[in-house]
Amino acid sequence: MKITSVNAQIAISLMQARWQQTMVAAVGVTFSITMFITLLGFMNGLNEMLDGLILNRTAHVRLFNDLQANKAQPLTLGMDTLQSHAFIQSVKATQVRRDIYNSGQILAYLKNNKEVLGVSPRLNAQILYNSGTIDITGVLNGIDANAESALFHFTDYISGGDARDLTTVPNAVILGKGVANLLQAEVGDVIQVTTSTGNRLSLKVVAFFQSGIADYDKVQSFVALETVQKLLGVSGGYMSDIQIKLNDLNNAPAFAREISSIFKVNAEDIQTANAQFETGSFIRSLISYVVGITLLIVAGFGIYNILNMLIYEKLDSIAILKATGFSGSDVRYIFMFIALSIGFLGGLAGLGFGYIMLRIIDEVPFTTAALPTITTYPISYNPAFFFIGILFSIATTFFAGFFPARKASTVDPVIIIRGK
Repeated sequence: MKITSVNAQIAISLMQARWQQTMVAAVGVTFSITMFITLLGFMNGLNEMLDGLILNRTAHVRLFNDLQANKAQPLTLGMDTLQSHAFIQSVKATQVRRDIYNSGQILAYLKNNKEVLGVSPRLNAQILYNSGTIDITGVLNGIDANAESALFHFTDYISGGDARDLTTVPNAVILGKGVANLLQAEVGDVIQVTTSTGNRLSLKVVAFFQSGIADYDKVQSFVALETVQKLLGVSGGYMSDIQIKLNDLNNAPAFAREISSIFKVNAEDIQTANAQFETGSFIRSLISYVVGITLLIVAGFGIYNILNMLIYEKLDSIAILKATGFSGSDVRYIFMFIALSIGFLGGLAGLGFGYIMLRIIDEVPFTTAALPTITTYPISYNPAFFFIGILFSIATTFFAGFFPARKASTVDPVIIIRGK
């Protein structure tokens, strides 16, 4: 097959002669790529938003101490297990430390580990929010605000204040939006909280936290780690959780097993904690890819039909070309040139229109009380979508043009001219 300017000129002349059919095929490719880019950009933008609500707020590995049933009961310790059996009901949980033992050594190990991107300690306390004569059950999370913001996008969910005030304002608290509505609290107000042991502390509201999960926002509030330690009357190394962010999310299960075996602490990886959510994200992405590829295949069949009709109508021209010295490979090149030109130009136009559609959707207002930081519909501008789009447009039109081009290359000029 010779790629010459003459072959290209002939191909262009054939497209111009049937420009209406050529435009229909190109528009089909353009529409398919436009919808492919729009669908992927919107669906993946939605996935990223949902991931932000759940996965970005979840540690890759979480270290904690868990309550477990006490297997060593007094009755079993005094019996010969080879000759008798003990049946015990209502086995109580064993008494374990609520805090993580040797937390300082664990933090030092994690900070020097090359697999670890960062760590954030936590101390959670069950409390009562005191509102007049009514007490509201809740959870006070003692956090390192800087670590939470760097690793878990904490500031993205803050409204009406600044998360950095946790480290600068004494006894500052960031109330969950649901709690704030129940307490009718505003930024700058002082609220009272009480622990299960009766310790009471006054906290100053510096901001609101709104995750988009209503049940979560009705109970959760955040203070500095030191504030919870002071409220509970414990030492500075006392913490109930250590949240770990890894450089590679896929290493979380193996890393959790490693840490658990070294330090004898419970370790939960993100894959185990969010298996159902990840499945939902995968299915949504898969659906968008399947629909987009289906559109491209439909456009490919349109190009195939158009080229078949063009070959049937141009049998005389093909016969004359071959009779004047053009080889079968030259004729095949001419029709492949037509198909790939339609795919490439239609694909480029589709990328442009797809980007415009994404920009339009990105400007459409999207307001909801559950997500105050999101003001427009979520969109992903991942360059991979545009690369996949143009790649599929060329591949689809290549196969759509290959069989008609091969048919044209096998035309016998003698039979055509004799028939005429």
